[in-house]
Amino acid sequence: MKPKRVEIIKKIVENVKDEIIVSNIGIPSKELYYLKDREKNFYMLGSMGLASSIGLGLALNVDEKVVVIDGDGSILMNLGSLSTIGYSGVKNLILVIIDNSAYGSTGNQKTHTAKNTKIEEIAKACGLKAVKVDNLEDFEREFKKALKDSETSVIVVKAIPYNEKVPNIPLHPVEIKYRFMKALKP
Repeated sequence: MKPKRVEIIKKIVENVKDEIIVSNIGIPSKELYYLKDREKNFYMLGSMGLASSIGLGLALNVDEKVVVIDGDGSILMNLGSLSTIGYSGVKNLILVIIDNSAYGSTGNQKTHTAKNTKIEEIAKACGLKAVKVDNLEDFEREFKKALKDSETSVIVVKAIPYNEKVPNIPLHPVEIKYRFMKALKP
């Protein structure tokens, strides 16, 4: 059974220890904050399509794993990020693409993955190791494996279009930025 995005994010926070998390725009960031706020979470509040690029920039500059929580709509908006990630050769990035075939933060309008676009195949064509799963058990198994792997992993997890009713993040974007930067300093 396809999970809700919030259930996928819950599995991520249950399995991370000291890894960095970059979360996609809008509701996914609010769901992450609601489930487990921490200083090493970067809540991207206003730049749709850029979570994967921000995650890559971090992965190129830190030793720890960087987990990016992204969505199919955002990845489709910036497909070039997959090519750039594949070209970079970075080894410490986990890109979790929650594919609910909808633009979840703007009203659940359908994306192209509802019909014929297969993000995992695009990622593979960019030289990335990519898998697609459609349930929580398979997702958790693949995510745990990716945490141990020494290569970039792309996990496309099919989900139902659903937005958890969670409050807004009470932190100002500037506060999020400086708190995150401080957490990354050695």
